[in-house]
Amino acid sequence: MDKLIGGLGLLESPRWHDGRLWVADWTAGLIRAIDAAGRAEIMVEHESLPLCFDFLPGLPANGGLLLTSSSERALLRLSGDGTLSRYADLSGLSQQRYNDIVIDGRGNAYVNNVNFDFAARPPTGDPAPGFVALVHEGRARVVADDLAFPNGMAVTADNATLVVAESYRHRLTAFDIGADGSLSNRRVWADLGSHSPDGICLDRDGAAWYADVGDCCCVRVAEGGEALQRVQLDRGAFACMLGGRKGSTLFVAAAHWPGPQRLQDYTGWDGMVVATRAPAASAGWPGSG
Repeated sequence: MDKLIGGLGLLESPRWHDGRLWVADWTAGLIRAIDAAGRAEIMVEHESLPLCFDFLPGLPANGGLLLTSSSERALLRLSGDGTLSRYADLSGLSQQRYNDIVIDGRGNAYVNNVNFDFAARPPTGDPAPGFVALVHEGRARVVADDLAFPNGMAVTADNATLVVAESYRHRLTAFDIGADGSLSNRRVWADLGSHSPDGICLDRDGAAWYADVGDCCCVRVAEGGEALQRVQLDRGAFACMLGGRKGSTLFVAAAHWPGPQRLQDYTGWDGMVVATRAPAASAGWPGSG
């Protein structure tokens, strides 16, 4: 396992795009692109907790990058001149902070929301408040609810299945994707025992990688829940992405986690990205564009 870069903040949402690894530094309010030598270039500046992003298929970053903005309760698009413009208003769905995003091969953007104050006591009872919204051509609508802290998301290569990490239910949950982007046929894709999955990605063998903050690891799991491989770290693993020249390098975004109450004032993150060889290359979305 090699360290690509260190000394950063709370890192999330790694994406492989145009030959570099892009990653969001939530506490710095920055999105950086990092090359193979660990040299980082600031690509976007925007203060938002969370600050997750993905790319519209077939477009360059300037014009194709979409990010979730908690400060504006909107999905923003990186314009050709490097500025951010509003792509979709999300304020009508929830006033809570929007979390992760994945864009499938047809340009459907799925955005999720835990739908409660993360720094406060977690809600109890059923149904859970979290949801997934579909954003298509600038319009947003809820397509799945009753999710217990929805986190990382991924779409299979055939654009037929959305997989959502439910951190508080310790599982990966799958939905069929309809022709109009709607979600149906909810099912447990993998029961993860006591693990709480955060960011996820998929590979060509049909397995998923998930990052786990509390157990400081990244785990490759088959559909059904069998653990296939484990990468151990010395700090919380927040997200993971398959990329590199052949799509078979696993990048893990990791940092020291102080708990939700210290999210705004903690300074000891020492966020880093590590890389290791994976047994199978990237598949689906987020993709290795």
